[in-house]
Amino acid sequence: MQPQSIQMLTICGISELSDQRERSVTHVLSILDPDHPDPEAFGSYDPHHRTILRFHDIIDPIPGMILPEPEHVEAVLRFGDEVAEKRGEGAEGHLLVHCHMGVSRSTAAMLTLMAQTHPDESEEKLFERLNEIRPQAWPNSLMIEFADALLSRNGRLMDALRRHYGRQIQRIPRYEQLMRDLGREREVEMAA
Repeated sequence: MQPQSIQMLTICGISELSDQRERSVTHVLSILDPDHPDPEAFGSYDPHHRTILRFHDIIDPIPGMILPEPEHVEAVLRFGDEVAEKRGEGAEGHLLVHCHMGVSRSTAAMLTLMAQTHPDESEEKLFERLNEIRPQAWPNSLMIEFADALLSRNGRLMDALRRHYGRQIQRIPRYEQLMRDLGREREVEMAA
C-alpha cells in the first residue's frame, strides 16, 4: 500500500458499516469470526476491492476458536500489496478496515498496513496516526507481534504497543477490566 493511492483511512465495526457506504470506499479489509455471516451492508456499497479474513479476536489458544496466525497477518500484507498495485489507476482511494467492533483486529490490521506503507515512520508516529483514525484502538497483540516480525521492526512495534496500551488505560479506564473479562489480561499487564 502506497500513500499516494489511499487518501482516506477508516476503521469501524460491523454496526457502523452502513454509515460508510456514501463515503466512496474503494478497498475493504473485512476481519470476521469464522461463523459470522457476511455483512449485508456491502450490498449497497459502490464497486470496491474486498478481502475477507476469518479468525477470532483472541491472543491465547481457546478450544474451538481460531487463533490469529502469521498467515493471517501475511494476508493483511498481501492485501496491502494489492492496494499498492492499484495506485496507477489514478483514482484516490478510501481504505476501510473493519472487524466486529472496530477495536482490536481491525486496528491491528490498519497499524500493520500503515507500517508496511511507511517503513521509515517511527512506531510512535504510527500509533499516533492510528489513534487519530480510531481513538478506541486496542490492537490485538498477537497480530502486532506477527507484524513486527514480518516487517522486521525488531520489537519496536511491540514496545510501542505496550506504551499505547498504557495510554489507552489512562484515557479509557474501563478497558482494563473489559480486557481482563475478555481473557486479554496479558495485554493489560503489558501496559504496566
